[in-house]
Amino acid sequence: MLTLITILIALDCVMLIGVVLIQNPKGGGVDATFGGQSANQMFGAARSADFVEKLTWWLAGILISLCVVAAVISSAAGNVGNSQQKGDKTEQPAEQPAGQQPAGQPTGQPDQQPK
Repeated sequence: MLTLITILIALDCVMLIGVVLIQNPKGGGVDATFGGQSANQMFGAARSADFVEKLTWWLAGILISLCVVAAVISSAAGNVGNSQQKGDKTEQPAEQPAGQQPAGQPTGQPDQQPK
């Protein structure tokens, strides 16, 4: 289920990118580079801008909703913030025998070098 939602999020992102690129940055309607002239003739300049703007808002809302649903499903499955499986124990350092000190740790006695 999470894989399906992830695919839907990716598709929504691609469509949202396309719709944002189609918009005219000055708010004048659909850009002529992406077939804006025929869209302006078919819908009229004001109606095509309204349609693209509404589509942008709808795609953004769908994206937010899908992200929330993915987060809820992921947290319900226990996949968020867990890098280890449940029940796994973290590795503990091996215990040293009583008379030995690990390398690099002081023994509590000053170093005595033969003269």
